[in-house]
Amino acid sequence: MRIRKAVIPAAGLGTRMLPITKSMPKEMLPVGTKPVIHYVVEEAIRAGIDDILIITGKGKRAIEDYFDRNFELEYYLKERGKDRELRVVEEIGEMVDIYYVRQKKPLGLGDAIRYAEKHVNGEPFAVLLGDDIVTSEKPAMKQMMDVYSRFKCTVLGVEKVAWKDVEKYGIISGNQIEDGIYEVNNLIEKPKRGEAPSNVAIIGRYILEPEIFDALREVPPDSRGEVQLTDALGLLLRKGQRIVAKEVLGQRYDVGTLEGWLRANMELGKRGGIQ
Repeated sequence: MRIRKAVIPAAGLGTRMLPITKSMPKEMLPVGTKPVIHYVVEEAIRAGIDDILIITGKGKRAIEDYFDRNFELEYYLKERGKDRELRVVEEIGEMVDIYYVRQKKPLGLGDAIRYAEKHVNGEPFAVLLGDDIVTSEKPAMKQMMDVYSRFKCTVLGVEKVAWKDVEKYGIISGNQIEDGIYEVNNLIEKPKRGEAPSNVAIIGRYILEPEIFDALREVPPDSRGEVQLTDALGLLLRKGQRIVAKEVLGQRYDVGTLEGWLRANMELGKRGGIQ
């Protein structure tokens, strides 16, 4: 089955970027003249996805307003002959079919994804985290979709990170079955440096089968009361479900951190203006 739908979780509080995220969603932080989430939506579209569900939360209304039409602004631009600017804002409102649902409480990534169950309606679906930008000639999600078309199972986007950084990520263990493709046999969330089975880290890209929703209901919350997607994926592995990982080719920017956001602006900012 072709991957038609994408889910973008964007309900997190953005605590790593306080105080600016106290009043602005982290997904709306500018990279050039476009917000972070614009790049994520563009990646999904370039991968061939035509249906996007964004999981929002309290204080995230700016995301909905950004992708909506703004007829007052469009009229203003038209009256003043600002044709290029008008074209840009009109295109944003017509990019793709976007739907929204609100996560009631910030109870983890796994809990956010549970809100997508009715929308995906039994289909496999893509997940793109709303604060990860990945630039590549072939979109990161399209690279993963090509792997899914061959293996017909859950696909994780991964990259090799420095050993000193393994504590920041979910880490996989498994065998490399092809160049850049791994058969996953275990996942460990943020292991200590000396306990990590590898330095192959899960990034903010997934293709999930609908069985993930039963697993998310079954796994208990962690010590912080949050439902973790990694725990649900581990449960699927223990039940005999196959998971493969694709080493994504491209440059990733974790714009949920100050360092990553500044770097994205330095390297991508000039691409974000009106052409």
